[in-house]
Amino acid sequence: MKKSFSILITGIVQGVGFRPFVFKLAQGLGLAGWVLNSPAGVECVVEGEAADCAAFLERLPLEAPGVSRIESINYTEQGIQGAAFFKILPSKAGLRHTLISPDLALCDDCLAELFDPQDRRYRYPFINCTNCGPRFTIIENLPYDRPMTTMKHFNMCEACRREYEDPANRRFHAQPNACPACGPALNYVDAAGQKIAGEPLDLAYSALQAGQIVAIKGLGGYHLACDAQNEAAVNTLRGRKARWHKPFALMLPDLAQVRLYCEISREEEELLQSPAQPVLLLKRRTGAPPLPAALAPDSDRLGIMLPYTPLHYLLTENWSALVMTSANFSDEPIAYNDEDAQSRLKGLADAFLTHNRPIFRRADDSVAVWAAAAPRLLRRSRGYAPQPLSLEGCRRQILAVGGQEKNTFCLTRGSQAILSQHIGELSDVATYAEFQQEIAYYCAMFKIEPELIVSDLHPDYLSSRYAKLSGLPQLKVQHHHAHFASVLAEHHLSQPALGFIFDGSGYGEDGHLWGGEVLYGTCADYKRLAHLRYLPLPGGEAAIREPWRQALSALYMAGGEKLATDERWLWPNGWELVLSALQQKVNTPLASGLGRLFDALAALSGLYPQVSYEGQAAIALENILDDNAAGSYRFAINEYQEKPLELDWRPLILSAAQDKLSGVNPGAIAVRFHRALSSLCLHLAQRFREQYHADTIALSGGCWQNIWLLTQIQQNLTKAGFKVYSNSAVPTNDGGLSYGQAAVACRGDY
Repeated sequence: MKKSFSILITGIVQGVGFRPFVFKLAQGLGLAGWVLNSPAGVECVVEGEAADCAAFLERLPLEAPGVSRIESINYTEQGIQGAAFFKILPSKAGLRHTLISPDLALCDDCLAELFDPQDRRYRYPFINCTNCGPRFTIIENLPYDRPMTTMKHFNMCEACRREYEDPANRRFHAQPNACPACGPALNYVDAAGQKIAGEPLDLAYSALQAGQIVAIKGLGGYHLACDAQNEAAVNTLRGRKARWHKPFALMLPDLAQVRLYCEISREEEELLQSPAQPVLLLKRRTGAPPLPAALAPDSDRLGIMLPYTPLHYLLTENWSALVMTSANFSDEPIAYNDEDAQSRLKGLADAFLTHNRPIFRRADDSVAVWAAAAPRLLRRSRGYAPQPLSLEGCRRQILAVGGQEKNTFCLTRGSQAILSQHIGELSDVATYAEFQQEIAYYCAMFKIEPELIVSDLHPDYLSSRYAKLSGLPQLKVQHHHAHFASVLAEHHLSQPALGFIFDGSGYGEDGHLWGGEVLYGTCADYKRLAHLRYLPLPGGEAAIREPWRQALSALYMAGGEKLATDERWLWPNGWELVLSALQQKVNTPLASGLGRLFDALAALSGLYPQVSYEGQAAIALENILDDNAAGSYRFAINEYQEKPLELDWRPLILSAAQDKLSGVNPGAIAVRFHRALSSLCLHLAQRFREQYHADTIALSGGCWQNIWLLTQIQQNLTKAGFKVYSNSAVPTNDGGLSYGQAAVACRGDY
């Protein structure tokens, strides 16, 4: 008995080899019909024997290309159309609601061709197919056709055109398809911008061997590269970038080399080799070959990535380890435009390995870690954006503009939340300009016209100012409620839950800086149940850059002037003025942030009285944990009528100060502090479970990037019968704020 079905597949199903897949599947089952790209996704009709049609529908989601992402398959039975064979039809025009694929790492088939001397693309640095290569960073507009990408500058040769038009070929409608005869080419340019004659790769090898810094143009921007085993080169790079301590990412040629330097689990191997190929934070292996200390000072982890473009494979075949760090000065945005790169990287790079395929959109490398039995994205960018996240029940088109640091923005359309790539620190003029530009691009590409704009409560965030000037109806969402909502929305939790929301600082509803918060509620609303005791920050933001100020403040608040003075050997010149400011309450904003308490404990332990990047002191404190040391500090809990519980750190500070004066090693102080936090969370969870009958807990905020804290507390809470959820696909730091803001706006009656 013959049947016919009309089918619509939605999701990331264009530009990923989906039509050739459907074509081959239908032909293999002897079915007739057609397939095409439409504004809604991929549409097809299949007709043939009922059993063959059933097999097609069953195998369609199971055997789809690995780089596709099916959101829905809807089909209806219809009358027999009388088709004689199966074919691919031209795309339908119209208002498009399809999605765009992220950039994809080089696939195994293209890698084999890259190193096959018999292949016409042998050692061609821009080899790609429908399963890999640039996507999002080269798209100028939709529909995703070659004239709408930066590949419009390259006319395909006859051989490439045949592949492009052959449904049986894996390069069928691969928009970046090219070869040495017709595609992009490498150039090697000196620091003055002059093209140097010779083979560009050979020239780059020679420069790297000589200890020079080479700017290399990749998928979403330039990297600054040097020989990771050359200590002088690494130190030179640090000095030029003014990046004094923050770890550099390393590119290693293969898994064998990764295993040589790092401990790596099966799950971590899979994440490292996924189509997104993020930078993955891996534990250093004991007994590994030495690497320069300047690569990752005071860190027990290395940021590792594998080659993800053909150019990277060609570069690393002669190197055991290359530094591959963002091409910028300090915290500026990564350079991606050729002219801008030549200008901004002057003085940073000795030479440029570049090419003539323009990058339309900047995309930094994504950063991830495997912790507490799940992948955790710390920066969501290349390889992930603009793949949408789910946001159920959203009835309006919303623009959420995120925070000030680690900025992302989020647009909603139906049940999709389209989270931007990492934008960065908005206080940088160029970054703020990119933030505005990308919002306009996203709205145009995805045909979204926001009806509501959502921002943080902080009035001085540039994202908040942008929202205020947008002319759209505006909703302001408290910083930690947004963090809380990001977990609830990611895991589809609709019932009230407890939230342990720990970070450095976020503007609170009382005008103080929050960050050590216990919340209860949903995406729509929340109640503040408890918070860390407020700590005065002498000098405001200066205290964040100089954690010794926070340590001095904590000692003064816990034990008065005498205790603060007893530790004066820890303080730099001028500490008396800071103590005076505390006594007179001059320029000492109040903060309940757990991140600030981490800073204070780190400085008290003798680590980093001053920091050169956010979280440096807290990371150092985690890295010196001595699990063999006994004991734990404790928090007091102060209760006030009709107010949240106050989680009082003063007993903890007094004990830590006594340990320091007694000569206790910093690793013991660090682990006792961490254990105190773990015990506090368990106690509060049990207390509030009895009061609110809540056994679901959400963990979010930048402090949960602490792997020891996340793993230990999640384990303890789970053993006590709680269901514990934390961010995985969404950054737990401020990179996830915009998604949480959108979730609040979707669930609330605004």
